[in-house]
Amino acid sequence: MKIFHGTDNANILRGTVLTLGVFDGLHLGHQAIMKTVVDRANAIGAVPTAITFDPHPRAVLHPENAPPLLQTLDQRLANFEFLGIKQSIVINFDQKFASQDADKFLRDIVFERLQAKEVYLGEGFAFGKNRAGNIELLRKISQELGFVADEVPEVQLRKIRISSSKIRKYLGEGKVNLARRMLGRPYGVEGQIVRGFQRGRTIGFPTANLKPQNRVVPKYGVYATATLIDNEWRRSITNVGIRPTFENEPEPSVETFIFDFDGDLYGDSLRLRFLYRIRDEKKFNGIDELKTQIKKDCDVALEYFSHEGVKNMLKIV
Repeated sequence: MKIFHGTDNANILRGTVLTLGVFDGLHLGHQAIMKTVVDRANAIGAVPTAITFDPHPRAVLHPENAPPLLQTLDQRLANFEFLGIKQSIVINFDQKFASQDADKFLRDIVFERLQAKEVYLGEGFAFGKNRAGNIELLRKISQELGFVADEVPEVQLRKIRISSSKIRKYLGEGKVNLARRMLGRPYGVEGQIVRGFQRGRTIGFPTANLKPQNRVVPKYGVYATATLIDNEWRRSITNVGIRPTFENEPEPSVETFIFDFDGDLYGDSLRLRFLYRIRDEKKFNGIDELKTQIKKDCDVALEYFSHEGVKNMLKIV
């Protein structure tokens, strides 16, 4: 997939079917948009293209209410490629772009520069000054200039509109299964393994201490997780929280014990997927009580991993 930062690059491919938006998390609603773009581009011999914004518009326009993002920009772009997008254009969202006339952007960039043959927006999406760049304006300009414009209907789960904000809410409540159903995959984080206090090793449960790049982690607690090592998803159990048995740390930690693994991961980058919430984080009355609870947590996790549906979810070993 070709990636361009800004729309001035002479190597940008023309003759496109495109969409534009933030697409944080690439949930099932976003995936429906991408599928429409890719299918239509393949049907007419055009380049499936996604225009995305970085940072999130609310981080510029209303920083006090800016949402923590479910994905880094690199993760978002990787998902675009996985979904079949052949060209991504990242627009630096700043006050200058926010004040840009939507009509002019559609005419000069979308139609003239990208030579869009078809444009698809998510339901309710709008951009540009005063959010004037909506489906009504897009259809008006498309009829005038002779390209196709349409809106992709929202996707619902249990009659609830799937959205990035709803997924953030579910993760904040520890409802990783509902988040998974909206994302179409388990929610995950990525980051580097850093050296911790190594207390887990002293009690028989050595953990990998992950410093996540992602700003959203699930509610404090213990989870059955899958950890990617050497291109294989391995069974693991993860504690998210502040380790109250030892001390309340100002920054939450993400500590993962990987079943049947004794390799050294320090300094490596790791991918982790949250599959099932086992319990809340709690403070124990000493090491022995903590060890007993960890053994119980491991038994719960292994029982969860024994189900065929779970094994097949990520081809866990």
